[in-house]
Amino acid sequence: MDRLDTIVAGMATPPAVQLAQTRFRMDLVDGWAIGRGESVLEIGCGQGDMTAVLAEAVGPTGRVVGLDVASPDYGAPITIGDSAAFLLASPLGARVEMRFEVDVLDDEVRFAAEEFDHVVLSHCAWYFDSVAQVEQVLRRVRPWARRLCFAEWDLRPDTVDQVPHLLSVLVQGQIEAMGVRGDGNVRTPFSRETLLRGLDRTGWTPTAERRMDTSALQDADWEIGACLHLVDSTTGLADLAQDFVTSQVDVLRATARKKGNTPLPSYALTADHG
Repeated sequence: MDRLDTIVAGMATPPAVQLAQTRFRMDLVDGWAIGRGESVLEIGCGQGDMTAVLAEAVGPTGRVVGLDVASPDYGAPITIGDSAAFLLASPLGARVEMRFEVDVLDDEVRFAAEEFDHVVLSHCAWYFDSVAQVEQVLRRVRPWARRLCFAEWDLRPDTVDQVPHLLSVLVQGQIEAMGVRGDGNVRTPFSRETLLRGLDRTGWTPTAERRMDTSALQDADWEIGACLHLVDSTTGLADLAQDFVTSQVDVLRATARKKGNTPLPSYALTADHG
């Protein structure tokens, strides 16, 4: 069984969906050069898409600890708890620990200085409540690992086909910023430049960066669907805010395809601290 098959076999999501997601994360981890026998702290592990790839990368003598603030019964049609249990029962599970309902900013969450070789935040930073909270996390984890591996969507589209994905995340962020909490994941869609300023403020120094090909991923369709659901179910916006959101959603509906929308690009970087 090759690397891809080994990882996908450890995931509860059907292979038709999982294959593209896993290939993308393998490219991330290979670029970060996470190696055998190393230890990784993953923030925002969710259902374990990245956790499984990290577990394969570190090998049987490595260690992956995944933390997520969500409840294990979150998610549909497969909860993140069920997905984690599936991964932990696979051959990769012995090198993995996943903890849910854990806020990394809680004082009770503690690790030794440089206990980990890497700390990973992969496509989870937009789920935080604010940029300030992201910076708090970056500052909190800095003593625990010698190296940061970070990946997120890039708000700079390369083509007009990526604009619907862009609109969908910006609308979700705007609704959150207007004080209405939705049930989607995206809350703080900040730019790459905002992240770089945050790294500087929290004591991390970027060492390498890549722009990732996301064309095979399904995330644009998922976020467009999440955005339209959020807009259809949101109440309580002020009139001006509602008009602003409605106009953007009109453009989104006019430009998005029913299926097969092109995702935004992603950027991936590493950073060290002194």
